[in-house]
Amino acid sequence: MSAKIPDSHQDLLEGPVYAVVTTIMPDGQPQSSVVWASYDGEYVLFNTARGRQKDKNLQNNPKVSLLAIDTNQPFRWIEVRGTVEMTEEGGLDHINQLAKLYAGVDKYYGGVAPAELKGKETRVVCKITPTRVVTFGD
Repeated sequence: MSAKIPDSHQDLLEGPVYAVVTTIMPDGQPQSSVVWASYDGEYVLFNTARGRQKDKNLQNNPKVSLLAIDTNQPFRWIEVRGTVEMTEEGGLDHINQLAKLYAGVDKYYGGVAPAELKGKETRVVCKITPTRVVTFGD
């Protein structure tokens, strides 16, 4: 059963608001990292590369929490808990879209990350199906 993202906080998931995603390490410890996020009306999306810790953790345990905080009103935030489905399909396009939104550049590789990494990393779209949504602030 999917939880609803309220209209009042969708802007925090549509960027460019930095979010913190927390996954679970194999030993049960939480692991958090800052990510760029987007929202397609159903899923909260973020991007990673194969072999990174987030990728490994999510392959082992797809449970995740994502927290986005309004930088203009720090007591306005949204937490989305759920499960992640990962796909390589559209991964490069998605990271390029995020690079445009967050960094104002057309390409992630050569605009944010070194151009020589293109083709050496496999980009992955992580689609969170929300199971619990907590918000604070108007």
